[in-house]
Amino acid sequence: MKRTLYKIISGSLILFLLSGCWDAYELNELAIAVAYGIDKVDDDYLVTAQVVNPGEIEQPGITTPVTVYQESAGTLLEAARRLTTIAPRRIYGSHLRILVIGEELAKEGIGDVIDLLSRDPEIRNDFYIVVSRDVKAGDTLQVLTSLEDIPANKLYAALETSEKNWAPTLTVTLDQLSAHLMEGGMEAMLTGVEVKGKISTGENKENVAHIKPQTQLQYHGTAVFKEDKLIGWLNDPESKGVHYAQNRVKSTIVVVPCENGGKAGIELIGTDAELKAKAINDQPYGTIKVQVEGKVSDVECRQLDLSKKKTISELEKKTEKDIEGKIHDALAVTQGEYKSDVFGFGKAIHRSSPAYWKTVEKNWDRQFKDMPVDVTVEVTIRRTGTIGNSPLKRMEE
Repeated sequence: MKRTLYKIISGSLILFLLSGCWDAYELNELAIAVAYGIDKVDDDYLVTAQVVNPGEIEQPGITTPVTVYQESAGTLLEAARRLTTIAPRRIYGSHLRILVIGEELAKEGIGDVIDLLSRDPEIRNDFYIVVSRDVKAGDTLQVLTSLEDIPANKLYAALETSEKNWAPTLTVTLDQLSAHLMEGGMEAMLTGVEVKGKISTGENKENVAHIKPQTQLQYHGTAVFKEDKLIGWLNDPESKGVHYAQNRVKSTIVVVPCENGGKAGIELIGTDAELKAKAINDQPYGTIKVQVEGKVSDVECRQLDLSKKKTISELEKKTEKDIEGKIHDALAVTQGEYKSDVFGFGKAIHRSSPAYWKTVEKNWDRQFKDMPVDVTVEVTIRRTGTIGNSPLKRMEE
């Protein structure tokens, strides 16, 4: 009896180990999606999938590196499933690099989109989310790009590079966006992407055959949300202002005027920002303190003498004024026009004054609108590059 029971258990274990992955798919059964675009057209959702063309990998140059499939339906899931009627393989989303949300859909609300993607066990959370400006999300995914053959990779890499070196743009993943939508005290922001040129031209391979493509994808501006709805846009300087306050600026260039004409470029090589808020006598107060290290990287002023401490001090003050101005401009727009706390002062209030936060959480936008914010910026210029004074100054002498 024991021997029979032992054989049954052993056989069951062997069968279990040999069963393999019940939900596995062979690679030749899948169409690898690297980008999704989601639009709202009338009452329907329009879903666009940018899929890698495996034939182009094997024999590059014969076809386009990606193929775009597009379908619409009354619900997101239905539209996604309808893609199977035109795609020869099952569309697989685990390698998603970028999600583009149409501007019109963003204005109506992106909660349904985030809910669907968050529930899908096949979707990872390391892709970036952006909003298309003045064009459908699906149209942005039809533009072929140079340098990076796969447009989704171009969008992904350009967003990362721009965030690190320019600062108005920002990378936002699914988890981060979900947290902003669900948690109180900080509204969401997403980078905008637009098509420069004609979409019909960008769809053709000839577009990337030119030394300068006639149609290009470019990041521009930041979408401001209130709850899950797009309510407006920040321009690049205003976007920088928010990112300074949030300690998101890794490196950028500040251009300041010279006393006798011309301009100088100060490259920021290190920033440290602290954003705080607290309640005093049932009134919220905010502070932003930014410390910056920079170097002189571009001199177009004939009279600028970088050997003098006074000159460096003046450049520091002008850089401080520029950064303070961008932060104040961003505050003016988000507090006055949008009444949307994208800075995260609400979160800071929640930490410092939890009892007060409970009383204002539901109408924080009204409190944020009138909240005074003190901004302090301190800039230290450490270096002047590999040379001292500009050759332009020597020419003048």
